[in-house]
Amino acid sequence: MNKNTPPVNIEAEEAILGGILLDPMAISRIEANLKTEAFFLLAHQEIYRAALALFRQGKPTDLMAISSYLGDRSLLDKVGGTTKLAQLLNRTVSAVNIDRYMNLVMDKYLRRQLIASGHEIVDLGHDNVSELESVLNDSQKKVFQVCQQKLNAETKSTAEISIACFQDLETRHPIYETGLYDLDNLMVGFEPGTLTILAGRPSMGKSAIANFLTLQMATKHKLPVLYFSLEMTQKQLQYRLWSLISEFHCYRDHKLAKVRGDCLRKQRAGQIQLDQQEIDSIIKITEICADLPIFINENRSITAVGIASECRKIRAYEGNLGLIVVDYLQMMVGEKVSGNRSYDLGDVARSLYQLAGEINAPILALSQVSRGVESRQDKRPMMSDLSQSGILEMVADNIIFAYRDEYYYPDTIHENILELILAKARHGDTGQIKLLFDKSCGMIESLKVFDFN
Repeated sequence: MNKNTPPVNIEAEEAILGGILLDPMAISRIEANLKTEAFFLLAHQEIYRAALALFRQGKPTDLMAISSYLGDRSLLDKVGGTTKLAQLLNRTVSAVNIDRYMNLVMDKYLRRQLIASGHEIVDLGHDNVSELESVLNDSQKKVFQVCQQKLNAETKSTAEISIACFQDLETRHPIYETGLYDLDNLMVGFEPGTLTILAGRPSMGKSAIANFLTLQMATKHKLPVLYFSLEMTQKQLQYRLWSLISEFHCYRDHKLAKVRGDCLRKQRAGQIQLDQQEIDSIIKITEICADLPIFINENRSITAVGIASECRKIRAYEGNLGLIVVDYLQMMVGEKVSGNRSYDLGDVARSLYQLAGEINAPILALSQVSRGVESRQDKRPMMSDLSQSGILEMVADNIIFAYRDEYYYPDTIHENILELILAKARHGDTGQIKLLFDKSCGMIESLKVFDFN
């Protein structure tokens, strides 16, 4: 084929239109998925547009009806007159294969779209003014949008949405449980396309919570997790993951010795020597890690654009993403530095919220809260304490605050207790829960697991 000839299948286009003229029910099988602009010839677009209008009015789509519709709008001659319509009808024996013809037409249409995106990407490549990262992101988005066109429809009728909702109920469309019973009772779990903010003062256990939820998604739900660590290196995070795995509930049959995080640091510093049981456990843990679909990015200067790019790559490689973790928001660099940190952070939050919808995966973003809590008698964070930007309160689907009383009051009766305060739950209930927290390895467990009586 001549490379200058656009991909097109005129015969398939004619077969679709002929089938619509022949069989009054044929259009109902394709109208939801076949775009008018997918037809290459403008005449074919006008005929299909007329058929859609008639079908949606509950009227027949036969030769007479479409001829009258086009004639009333002075479009009949533009499509070739009744002669053209008669030719389409006479060449069609049956509409039984109209679905297959639709796929052929959409295939050629998407190829043409891809070529158009390619030309736009070439123009982007010649743009020496924009930053390279921005150019690469825009290029990826153009290709990604073509890939999504088969499924993506931003505006739908309630009839279509109701069908999709019912299918979700029947197929148990996933909302992923966190593994913390009390938290799941409030927010149910992580829903694809949502943004959850986990906030707290330093040393409240935010990273430990993120680690726990990461491991839960990878083990219970068998889904990939992409963890952006702007605070810790990959190795530091991996050591924490080792400690957690050594006490994690689903690995208890491995009979692992507890591997404390502080002992790992002291071993690396040459201050102590791990015993053989701990070494043997670490060997088993490394084998476990080899099968975990967890990916860690340690780029400390990453932007929202860079995060979006990495997410698309992992999603394309793995086929899905169960959770995206960003640790933490205040460390991120905005695309446009305005000089106002609150505005910049707001742009980052909005970008993550949009990304959650685009990738159709839940995002967990960690955030600091302001020092103002330190001056209060009750140091539990509130919405107004969210650091630097009220925009977080606006865009987040869920906002969870972490609090440990023993950090401020060492003699408290709430030793080893982690409180999670669900201050916002767009699709659930707000409330406060208490969990057991083992800081030495990052293990978190619901109090309901234990019977203290």
